[in-house]
Amino acid sequence: QLDFAMPEKFDLTYVGPDNQRHRPVMVHRVVYGAIERFIAVLVEHFAGAFPLWLAPEQVRIVPVTSGQLEYASAVAAELRDHGLRVRVDDRNEKVGFKIREATVEKIPYVAVVGPREQEAGTVSVRKRGEGDLGPSPRQEFRDRLLREVAQRAR
Repeated sequence: QLDFAMPEKFDLTYVGPDNQRHRPVMVHRVVYGAIERFIAVLVEHFAGAFPLWLAPEQVRIVPVTSGQLEYASAVAAELRDHGLRVRVDDRNEKVGFKIREATVEKIPYVAVVGPREQEAGTVSVRKRGEGDLGPSPRQEFRDRLLREVAQRAR
């Protein structure tokens, strides 16, 4: 991209081979600018609520207590092994606060794991826009996510 305005605005000059002052022409490379504009359009279009396949963080796993951290990490590792972007919220906060925060951050899925889920090998699933979907076996939840990603569902 050639820019004739900015050199004028900043009164830029150089001395040429003829010992005279000349106004340069700026050349802009917009490789990054184009990408940034594209990302801005996507964020605006989806209002930050990206579909599962596009979301930077696809699933947030919320353990009820620190007693479920190991189980939550195992669920996260399994999902990561299948190419999903997952984070375990291991902060010492109340479960309601963690779920609310994930909702505000527009995370597509929240998987809550408590003692019952750990014992049964399940996760309690919450989907953005749909709310609480109830308990789901780990493999069923994983398959649901992979199917939704493969279909590029909105």
